[in-house]
Amino acid sequence: MSDTPDRRAARAVQRITSTAMGPYQSAVIRIGFAATWLLFLLRELPNRHEMYGPNGSWSWDMARQLIAGNDAFTALMWADNTVWFEVVYGLAVLSSALLMLGWRTRTMSVLFMIGVLSLQNRSIFMGDGGDNVIHLMAIYLVLTRCGQVWSLDGRRAARAAPDLRGVPPRDRVGPALWAVLGFALVIATFLNQTGWYVLLLVWGLWVGQGLWWMAVRYAPDSQPRALLDVLANLAHNAALVVIMAEVCVIYATAGWYKIQGSRWQDGTALYYPLKLDYFTPWPALSDLLASGGVLVMVLTYGTVIVQVAFPFTLFNRRVKNVLLVAMMMEHAAIALLLGLPFFSLAMIAADAVFLPTSFLVRLGGWAARGRDRLFSRAGGEGTEQRQGSQDQPRTLVG
Repeated sequence: MSDTPDRRAARAVQRITSTAMGPYQSAVIRIGFAATWLLFLLRELPNRHEMYGPNGSWSWDMARQLIAGNDAFTALMWADNTVWFEVVYGLAVLSSALLMLGWRTRTMSVLFMIGVLSLQNRSIFMGDGGDNVIHLMAIYLVLTRCGQVWSLDGRRAARAAPDLRGVPPRDRVGPALWAVLGFALVIATFLNQTGWYVLLLVWGLWVGQGLWWMAVRYAPDSQPRALLDVLANLAHNAALVVIMAEVCVIYATAGWYKIQGSRWQDGTALYYPLKLDYFTPWPALSDLLASGGVLVMVLTYGTVIVQVAFPFTLFNRRVKNVLLVAMMMEHAAIALLLGLPFFSLAMIAADAVFLPTSFLVRLGGWAARGRDRLFSRAGGEGTEQRQGSQDQPRTLVG
């Protein structure tokens, strides 16, 4: 039988609806963005009150006036006191850590989004390009099934064997967490005054999660269960495509705007940041790099070429992978030379959505082997220490 266009289209639709594509890519961006936001919050822990809290130069009244105009969402506008700020900040830290580990990923992705929006919308002038990327990706991650691999959820699902009827073991933590968050969502609905689109999204996810649990528990082979699975796969695949498109838009617009600048055209754009005290954590290294005129020109033009060309290389795997490595090395250099580690980490996490699956599988294998060796070595040393502590008294007594 010939492979007609209708059959190819049918296979494509069947694959999109039956499979959550890119499990390793979605897992690596989940880990990358959660880790970036977590490290940022921990680094700014001593300065949190001045950046987002009651001691900030952008006061609570000023933030309320701005949010009333742009209808942004932030839970920090629900109360103007230090205790509530500490609760929201602590929730942001905890949700980031648990999302990175992949524990109750669907719930933690929602709490992660709420934490990101609450802090960033409270003081919008504290952000940079990296914060904008995290802001967008936090919303997209809510719609993805990013806990299929490299997560505690995936580990729990692999260990949970269903019974003879195909029903998985009873989950007590999930329903309890769902009920507690439902009660909190009711309170949040009464307290919230702006950004209703976020609460509507959260309400929809909360109801959908309840329907999902009931279908899995009481009707695992039913049509409603299959329909929910199809909808989840469609949302995941669509969000993954949007994330890829967002990365391409970021690089394309950045590259084309650079082309229009005179400093990028004459090849001296990189020279000026290397001479600013604010962007020189290593003055000697910056001076050494800025002293080479040819090298500065090559790096300046190379940055523009890579950013403009990357979206056009997605259909050529080899060229795309080469440019992907170049962009990641570029962001690593920005973190080192210009002192922008969290911007670089956010962009590297965004770039990771284009990493080949074969490489990510090998990377996971290397990490697993390293973990096993570390634990086996620690276990062996612990065993030797215990044996030594048991043999030593006998030697002394003898």
